[in-house]
Amino acid sequence: MKKLLFVATMLLVSVATFAQKLSPDQIVGVWQCEDYKIEFYKSGNTYSAKLLWSKSMFETDGKTPKKDSKNPDEKLKNRSIEGITHITGLTYKNGEYIDAKLYSVDDGNTYSLKGVLKDANNLETRGYKGIPMLGKTYKWTRVK
Repeated sequence: MKKLLFVATMLLVSVATFAQKLSPDQIVGVWQCEDYKIEFYKSGNTYSAKLLWSKSMFETDGKTPKKDSKNPDEKLKNRSIEGITHITGLTYKNGEYIDAKLYSVDDGNTYSLKGVLKDANNLETRGYKGIPMLGKTYKWTRVK
């Protein structure tokens, strides 16, 4: 039993040590989940991401990017959704990414966003309105 407890403790210490070694800039790069592909980049002291691809990005011809028709700003309704800044203001604090805004091209709403790097190639984000418990989680994999 003592041996099992020792092994479990060492495993937790190893995982915690690995997590501490990840730099905040580790989020920079291209990430994909089932519905989206985004590219995070550093923007001053925060991180932002542009939308590279989504399941519903193109018109029926499969080539023409859709317009941002659900945007509440009339001046932006005719812009292409391909490459728009999708996430802004993501801040790194105490091992988590917090305080971001996520603009959804699907409904034209802006949501709060937070996230955590599970390891160098796995990211989990949660978009929500109000409280995180009422949001949706996305699991991302780094594109190499």
